[in-house]
Amino acid sequence: QVQLRESGGGLVQAGGSLRLSCAASGRIFSIDSWGWYRQAPGKQRELVATIASGGSTNYASSVQDRFTMARGNAANTVYLQMNSLKPEDTAVYYCSATVRESPSRASKGYWGQGTQVTVSS
Repeated sequence: QVQLRESGGGLVQAGGSLRLSCAASGRIFSIDSWGWYRQAPGKQRELVATIASGGSTNYASSVQDRFTMARGNAANTVYLQMNSLKPEDTAVYYCSATVRESPSRASKGYWGQGTQVTVSS
């Protein structure tokens, strides 16, 4: 089994910054890709950013140029640096990872429990 744990959420004023981190633990041979998603009250979960094993990143247009996703210094970690936050960024942020548990097994997707980000106006 693989566990993902997010950290770094909280309350911030508009224009401020937060950094979310996600750490994967458990039976991990390799991680094919990571993603950050968010879900605001009454809305569907939406993609925020992804990073592939080769390091290429992709961002939702709503966060382009404000958010940066990158691998952490520790193994099997990623972070999401969020700058110039807006009230509309308020949501529960979820980390996801596509993990290969062994060379002979297919990759499988995992989700973290989520961390609340609240941006006040």
